[in-house]
Amino acid sequence: MDAVSAASGDQDHNGIADIPGGQSFLGTDDPQLPIDAESPLRKTRIKPFRMDRTTVTNARFETFVNATNYVTEPERIGDSFVFKGLLSDDQKNAPQFKSAPWWHAVAGACWHDPFGTGQSPEPDHPVAHVTWHDAKAFAKWAGGRLPSEAEWEHAARGGLADVRFPWGDHEPNDTDFFPCNIWQGQFPDHNTAQDGYFATAPAQSYEPNGYGLYNMVGNVWEWTSQPFKIRSLKKDVMAAHAGKQGFKLLKGGSFLCHASYCYRYRIAARSGTSPDSSTSHQGFRLVYGT
Repeated sequence: MDAVSAASGDQDHNGIADIPGGQSFLGTDDPQLPIDAESPLRKTRIKPFRMDRTTVTNARFETFVNATNYVTEPERIGDSFVFKGLLSDDQKNAPQFKSAPWWHAVAGACWHDPFGTGQSPEPDHPVAHVTWHDAKAFAKWAGGRLPSEAEWEHAARGGLADVRFPWGDHEPNDTDFFPCNIWQGQFPDHNTAQDGYFATAPAQSYEPNGYGLYNMVGNVWEWTSQPFKIRSLKKDVMAAHAGKQGFKLLKGGSFLCHASYCYRYRIAARSGTSPDSSTSHQGFRLVYGT
């Protein structure tokens, strides 16, 4: 048992990988969504650290809750955003998010009731409906921390250089190459689920990258430690992100991403949202070390 896990009672996890330090990359010179300030490609040096091989699972988060009696923000607020394709017929009149009407604020939805229907989550799937503040509370208990963007990208590359995905540059498609859990079909109304999953997949699924890390892209977005800062002074970029001060940075994309709509299951892709937000596709994993 890892010393961090043994000390905290954090035993329901899938292991921790050693991530070597050295020169790495951050960003890209081939931005697909320039509005997110994905470029330019920069070289950076990374100290060695350790990282969870998977995102935190429902079983692991339950251990934390049972040990601390922690109550997540969605539980205190009383609702969380659920993707429309996961709603029951009775829930389809739940309030919608105006700029993204496929999200509905569902009463009672939270990490242990992800659809707001009283149905328990799968223990080995990523915990979702957790805010940035919830992830920070878990990290303190588990003896870890959320990664920086540079650490996350370095780990996601798995020892490869300037590549688009954790496995290289081969693009996923809707027919015969499914290296990660993303959308197939026409978003947001028709998901063929050709990869075998309509929503989340088990946290330890698909092939790991070169550092033994699973699902670094797709499945669920991962909270990082950093603010969502825009590395650009271009007026159009700054205008598009007006009002997003205080947002936190997420990496990796999710099961709702598709090249035709949200091409953010790439290593350099990035997104930001408020630290008190929670949805069906936001999770996290921890790193350990200074």
